[in-house]
Amino acid sequence: MREKDVECRLVSEVKKRGGICPKWVSPGFDGVPDRIALLPDGRIGFVEVKAKGKRPRPLQTARLELLRRLRFKVYVLDDISQIGGILDDL
Repeated sequence: MREKDVECRLVSEVKKRGGICPKWVSPGFDGVPDRIALLPDGRIGFVEVKAKGKRPRPLQTARLELLRRLRFKVYVLDDISQIGGILDDL
């Protein structure tokens, strides 16, 4: 499955749960996760979306680790079967 298809499904599932999932674009701070999942009751998570079996690039991995050190929930999503678990975890 293509990355774009996985990303679209994530956005759709977040909306079904009453949230929003904007694309994160951060000029001057490359490597940030693709999406921010914002769910009711202040639940937030950062999601790097990849095609099946693909891994984040080194800069992306560094940004994900930075967010984790700041105690945010951070996920790498490469299969639509993972979406429910990610959203349940939030």
